[in-house]
Amino acid sequence: MTEPLERLDAALGPVLEVVRTIDPADPGARAALEARLPLGSPQIARLAAVVREGVAAGWLASREAGGVRFGRVRKAADDADLSIDCVHMDRPGPGHTHPNGEIDLSFAVDGAPTFDGRPPGWTVYPPGSWHVPTVEGGVMDILYFLPGGAIRFEPKP
Repeated sequence: MTEPLERLDAALGPVLEVVRTIDPADPGARAALEARLPLGSPQIARLAAVVREGVAAGWLASREAGGVRFGRVRKAADDADLSIDCVHMDRPGPGHTHPNGEIDLSFAVDGAPTFDGRPPGWTVYPPGSWHVPTVEGGVMDILYFLPGGAIRFEPKP
């Protein structure tokens, strides 16, 4: 049997190939992701299943603060690489700035959730943007892809 982290790495592989080509500063970034990796694609369905398994089993999003579970999936190897965090939430999380932008992939777990007002799927924030990540209407598992691993948890500038 394949180990859980090996399954996660295998499921992330084809998604990372695409996400690494996306510039969060590009206003068409979200549309490009939706065209190349739609939520119903086999690659995303496979990744969603492994993420759900990991969160349910506790080997993903294993820490908790303020009712939001979270955890680091991988660190960025350098400034040109992406870090990946996994979050399980049903409420607002901590406000933060994205120095290099942020690319999010959200999956519905329960109810009819939205992430920052959007249905499950891709969300892209440009460099320098700030937000309070908010899930309403249900529960979501979310992967955060951070260019260079850059994020600053802080009040709105």
